[in-house]
Amino acid sequence: MANFSVKVYISYRKGILDPQGVAVEKAAHSLGFNKVKDVRVGKQIIRELDESDETKAKKDVEAMCEDLLANTVIENYEIETFYIKPRRSDIYDIDLFLCWESR
Repeated sequence: MANFSVKVYISYRKGILDPQGVAVEKAAHSLGFNKVKDVRVGKQIIRELDESDETKAKKDVEAMCEDLLANTVIENYEIETFYIKPRRSDIYDIDLFLCWESR
């Protein structure tokens, strides 16, 4: 079975107040980075899937975002999926990323 590594990026939608983003922007300005504006702070979730069908893997992750990970009323999310080549028994810490898709 193929493995997919999935990264989900979640942040507030435009027009929704991001208090953490406002704090980062103010801190940047106080440090002299005056051109910084419209800072958005979000979260990144990484997970691996044991799934042979890439389409099914994407649908599974999208359903998880809609039902669990993101509050879709106020948050947007982006999904990146990477196919991970099955590891040989003598290689333990090397992932080979072969494809990239973002939503």
